[in-house]
Amino acid sequence: MSAAVRHALADLERRLASSRLGPSLQKDYGLASHTTYRVGGPARLFVKVNDLAELEALAAIVSDLAGSAPPVPVLVVGRGSNLLVSDRGFDGLAIALGSRLTRFEIDGPVVSASGGALLPVVARASVEARLTGFEWAVGVPGTVGGAVRMNAGGHGSDMSESLVDAVVVDLHRGDTTVRTAADLRLGYRTSAIVAHQVVASVSLKLRFGDWEDSRAELTEIVHWRRTNQPGGRNAGSVFTNPEHAAAGELIESVGAKGLRIGTAEVSAKHANFIQSDEGGHASDIVEVMREVRRRVRDARGIELSAETHLVGFEPWELP
Repeated sequence: MSAAVRHALADLERRLASSRLGPSLQKDYGLASHTTYRVGGPARLFVKVNDLAELEALAAIVSDLAGSAPPVPVLVVGRGSNLLVSDRGFDGLAIALGSRLTRFEIDGPVVSASGGALLPVVARASVEARLTGFEWAVGVPGTVGGAVRMNAGGHGSDMSESLVDAVVVDLHRGDTTVRTAADLRLGYRTSAIVAHQVVASVSLKLRFGDWEDSRAELTEIVHWRRTNQPGGRNAGSVFTNPEHAAAGELIESVGAKGLRIGTAEVSAKHANFIQSDEGGHASDIVEVMREVRRRVRDARGIELSAETHLVGFEPWELP
């Protein structure tokens, strides 16, 4: 970390401590508990914002600093189901969405959800409201905001199928904008949302459907995931599927299923999952990723791309 960024972080800490966000500010806050891998070091600064007003107050402070110093690195943490934090931690500001940013409501076919709302909860509620089109989300253990950023999906659908627009707070510019689905350029596990932007809320447009069919689909999705994917300490699919291929099948075809390095191994149940031991290390997970990627590249000539969001690593450490 450069001296300029270190100075900016110290200045940010002072400003946050004297603001309305002061009571929720924490220093050297452990992030492992905010990830499904349960590994990783601390964030230099951490704050929880409980509503849009607090999020906009945070944006005002961070953006004001950005005008006179290098932008402070920002990390938005939700359920951490697609996140791997370096053992050294994150030299920046980590932000979690609190109570009033986890709510949602349903009005006819429209679902209005805060960025911190849990996907499985919204999926089940939409089905109980006789809506269809969001059943796939019952199997994704993340938040609505995180799902927009990576255009999460599964079972033949994704966020782009139902997203109308999103309220986005830009911490570096200090503004709040409503961005349409087209503005967000949702693609395969990608969007135009970047690290210093926070999805505060979204609007989804679903369809009325058959309640019994939708409930049966929920049950089928949950059963499929329990049968085909491992539980425990992992972050879901590690690599995106290359065109006309499945990453898990490629990894298995090069003999990497069950590959272990230190405290991490490729799942014996699904080769595109990496399991971490209790008390494991992020460095071991990254080493497994590097070795898997090397084997697939050397044997099949295909470069796998990481779906997992890697934070706090040096460039030379990345797979």
